[in-house]
Amino acid sequence: MREPLETRAIALEALTSDPLTIAAAAKSQPKELSSLKLENWHAYLDSDGCAWVIADRKGSSANTLSTPVLKELDVILGGLEAISPKAVIFRSAKKSGFIMGAEISEFSNMVESTAVKAVLDRGLALLDRIEKLPAPTIAAIHGYCLGGGLELALACNYRIITDDARLGFPEVQLGLHPGLGGTWRTLRMVDPDVGIEMMLTGRSLYARQAKKMGLVDTVTQERHMASAIEWARKGKLKTDHTLSTKGVAMNLGPARPLIAGQMEKQTAKKARREHYPAPYAMIDLWRQHGGDWKEMRRAESESFARLITSETSQNLVRVFFLREELKAAAKGKEAKIKHVHVIGAGVMGGDIAAWSALSGYRVTLQDMKPEFIAPAMKRAQKLFTRKLRAPGEARAAMDRLIPDLAGDGIAKADLIIEAVTEKPEIKQLVYSQCEARMKRSAILATNTSSLLLETLAAGLKAPKRFCGIHFFNPVAKMPLVELVSHEGLDKQTLNRATKWIADIGKLPLQVKSAPGFLVNRALTPYLMEAFIAYGEGVKPEVIDAAAEDFGMPMGPIELADRVGLDVALHAAASMKKQIGGTFPQIPDWFKKKVAAGDIGRKSGKGIYAYDENGKVQKEETDERADDGLQDRLILPMLNACVACLADGIVESAELTDGGIIFGTGFAPFRGGPMHYIEKRGANEIHSKLEALAEQYGPRFKPHKGWKTLL
Repeated sequence: MREPLETRAIALEALTSDPLTIAAAAKSQPKELSSLKLENWHAYLDSDGCAWVIADRKGSSANTLSTPVLKELDVILGGLEAISPKAVIFRSAKKSGFIMGAEISEFSNMVESTAVKAVLDRGLALLDRIEKLPAPTIAAIHGYCLGGGLELALACNYRIITDDARLGFPEVQLGLHPGLGGTWRTLRMVDPDVGIEMMLTGRSLYARQAKKMGLVDTVTQERHMASAIEWARKGKLKTDHTLSTKGVAMNLGPARPLIAGQMEKQTAKKARREHYPAPYAMIDLWRQHGGDWKEMRRAESESFARLITSETSQNLVRVFFLREELKAAAKGKEAKIKHVHVIGAGVMGGDIAAWSALSGYRVTLQDMKPEFIAPAMKRAQKLFTRKLRAPGEARAAMDRLIPDLAGDGIAKADLIIEAVTEKPEIKQLVYSQCEARMKRSAILATNTSSLLLETLAAGLKAPKRFCGIHFFNPVAKMPLVELVSHEGLDKQTLNRATKWIADIGKLPLQVKSAPGFLVNRALTPYLMEAFIAYGEGVKPEVIDAAAEDFGMPMGPIELADRVGLDVALHAAASMKKQIGGTFPQIPDWFKKKVAAGDIGRKSGKGIYAYDENGKVQKEETDERADDGLQDRLILPMLNACVACLADGIVESAELTDGGIIFGTGFAPFRGGPMHYIEKRGANEIHSKLEALAEQYGPRFKPHKGWKTLL
């Protein structure tokens, strides 16, 4: 008679409820395991003689390979080596997934590559011991398995994953490549073209993708995991950990340099070696050592140690923690929002509605005519099809997004977002209609990008429930959302809105009502200086190249064309009116171009021309910017950031950096504008601004807030 499942294998439901209860039910515990004092793992032998090693990091919702976690794994492996179990199964007790990777905070202050190398050597030794265990080793994976977690799984004989699993090496986002054997353990079983691409992009693979490329052995549902584990431990699970004929050929000496060169060319289209060295280091590892896994193991550690102590990696790690700080604003808060009503089905309103429905909310989308809503519904369908892959999910999201010409959703909504034209009188008319119908508990929000909330709130009966929730275009790609407050806003509304922004997967940044808030206040002077330089006769390609040389993902001219010159003009005019004399004059040619309808990519022509597919048409030029152009573009942005911080629009230098990086794409490898000021030197930048002000006028005049930095 078969024993109960819980004494033979572990179901995820049991693990996430009480793994110790299951461990206590196991029979005949050997002292090598029963005597272990563990805080971050559970280890025991089941009645079939199989050892279960369950990651369960204390005090955390996710597992990471911190120093205490690795020290306990060392102890567990000693116990396993002493008892010779029939199989070893690695699992996780966390609902979030298997293991998320290394504990990044432990590396953030390491400046000596020798110290990093020592840490890597200890971690590699542990994974080598897993690989050398005489019994079958099985990684049973659900949820996220990333970085060091995937490297641990690769040291096992078998990888069984649930259909909700996501696997990947995100290290490149921190200016790194895998450092615990991930490069060579991946490439000895996965063809170089797909394996290296995964590491270069940092993208997580869905379960079926991971199976197709040969990274895992089988995909199953959680309810069938126990059977799959048993199949593997008995040696009945078919595996193929060998490279294809193509993969073998790619690893040969004559082929590697040629293929690596092509990889570098493709990488260069997205990232420059001088800005982001990690992808190139990954390619170099394979170019020099592909196929020689022993030598690649040695070189991987040395390369990782060099990268993690570099300024680029240190800054990208800083950006990681800036993201975490923005997320933390929602911790401990409740949104109490189930139904979202969006008024205005234009590009912004329609895409906000679609993203909300994608995130699981019931959404009603209001506009005056069906033909205004139809394009938004089409864009939503494309978004859902691209983002939601499980059967029926895209259809369910479309069912949650409901066209609402009559505005019936106002009375039912917990959150109402207005995204109509940027005219106060029109917005205020919308608010009066909403207040007459909305629930007393509902939040009323505006997506305005430039208008003061004090102006918009005039006449509201309940200004305490009115705030700004400012998304950026394109909604699906831009991670930041500015949450704009005003003096009449109550704390409960602020907290609810903050949590809702986090719940839809965005980064909430609390800012005070002021011209342009933070992001547009900083971005607009940057764009305006580019327009002024263009009006002086500098080629747009040269202007964009100067910004891209600094590290911006896109030059200001092309960015303005993409956003829309009409949108840029409106923002500039609004800020000029509110800020006054020190704000740049708006060039006449710019106003005329917008009046003529040449407003950028959406019209087919702006400062650049665009083909029928919306691809920018730039001229080839050998002309380079003069030495001062880069500072002319970047320093006004820094000056605006200092102003926002000094005027209390944003709370801290760290949040300023996070807002500008995630709201504008400001060169992440520089760590943010305030961090850049610190590294380059506030005195040097202040002096440069004064010199530019003397040469070009008051638009470069340093803000009084610089006094606190000097």
